[in-house]
Amino acid sequence: MNNRIQLNTDGLRGYLEAVDYAFGGYIDYSVLGKSTAWTPDGEKRYSPATYIGCGRKHVTGDPGSEYINTSYIERQHLTVRMTNRRYRRLTGAFLKKIENHIAAIVLGYFAYNFVNIHRRLRVTPAMARWDHGSPLGR
Repeated sequence: MNNRIQLNTDGLRGYLEAVDYAFGGYIDYSVLGKSTAWTPDGEKRYSPATYIGCGRKHVTGDPGSEYINTSYIERQHLTVRMTNRRYRRLTGAFLKKIENHIAAIVLGYFAYNFVNIHRRLRVTPAMARWDHGSPLGR
């Protein structure tokens, strides 16, 4: 890559070593840790935990504080879950071979970027990047 990138992750400890191994010190890296608590009175099988707050921590480099969030990747995960049935909860559409799983993921990303027309852009995301030289035509 030509420029330094900023990477934001959640508080999973495995990311620290993986990011250091992959990028060394050539990255602006921060961690966004979210705090949750379980309430025993309203606890159900699929009920989410109660959100308490979050803390931001700079790990390496100089990440911009205004960009430390996980909204972009959470939105990407939602899009993948909605377009690929294999990621939906309580489904029987699972794959036994890893090769088939990888092919399903690649096909889903290909369809999202090159086939499906984005409502706001009125073109595919790949076409918007090509026309304007930046992601989502910005």
